[in-house]
Amino acid sequence: MRIGIIGTGNIGGALTRRFTELGHDVVIANSRGPESLAGLAAETGAKAGTVEQTARHGEVVVVTIPEKQVPHLPAGLFADVPASVVVIDTGNYYPRQRDGRIEPIEDSMPESVWVSGLLGRPVVKAFNNIHAAHLLEDGKQPAEEGRIALPVAGDDEAAKRVVMDLVDEIGFDPVDAGPLAQSWRQQPGTPVYGTDLDSAGVHRALALASETRPPDFRGTDKSPGDFAQSA
Repeated sequence: MRIGIIGTGNIGGALTRRFTELGHDVVIANSRGPESLAGLAAETGAKAGTVEQTARHGEVVVVTIPEKQVPHLPAGLFADVPASVVVIDTGNYYPRQRDGRIEPIEDSMPESVWVSGLLGRPVVKAFNNIHAAHLLEDGKQPAEEGRIALPVAGDDEAAKRVVMDLVDEIGFDPVDAGPLAQSWRQQPGTPVYGTDLDSAGVHRALALASETRPPDFRGTDKSPGDFAQSA
């Protein structure tokens, strides 16, 4: 499968390594340009490209950048990308630590609904609730004891199935987390966030989630600080 990955931080790097290990044709991009990705490209066999090239390469495109950077993606990035291309959003909103206040999200808009609106494309939310090291190292074979499950939310059932199949392929049990409007159930501060639950545990955690964002994940007048000292 042709996969584009926009963003090569912790999650983007882990997905690049996993997808290339499995033989997928991966193109990667970041805000610093293709030259900055020579090391990751040499390590994995992925090709380095521009953001625009990466958006147009894939049958799947993963957007895995800080929320505050989404508005700075090139205008019309997906305008000429076929509707059949599946766009995955892995993002999380960290107002006190990194992103500053984003008012629509503060006003209870699910993070990925906001991202979808800016991109002008439907997105599937996935890979946002797991630590990058676990995503890279802890995949297991189907039915193997201790296999971690990951929630996947989206409105297009065919697109969601593509993403769920990728989740399974890299060693995790996919859990259908409902439509994108319900993706707040897997945002930071919810019971499923930052956990390594099995499928039954993910279902329970999603059901227990509160739509009210916890104080640690709401902005303040001093936001943002950093991950060492939030503001």
